[in-house]
Amino acid sequence: MPKLLQFLLVHAVIGFAVAGAFVAGLIVFDVGGFATLASRSDVAAMAVSVLTFFLGLTFASVQMGVAVMLLPKDADTGRGGGRRLPAVLTPAYARAPARR
Repeated sequence: MPKLLQFLLVHAVIGFAVAGAFVAGLIVFDVGGFATLASRSDVAAMAVSVLTFFLGLTFASVQMGVAVMLLPKDADTGRGGGRRLPAVLTPAYARAPARR
């Protein structure tokens, strides 16, 4: 498996695990009456699984994004990737005809 894919997959699994812990906390502490509402419903399992899945997608995306942004810089150049910007940006003036 390529290293990049493995890196992203590990961090996606971490995000889904955090989402599972978050939903478990919502249920245990009955935040907003969610556990009470879900326990009285006939589709409680589906509600909890859909909430866990979509929170998992969100947390996994955030976890992967943070992990990518926290990657160390390139050792050779001392910089990360990307295009090189000029050190000083100066405005470029252009002549435009004016009406009197």
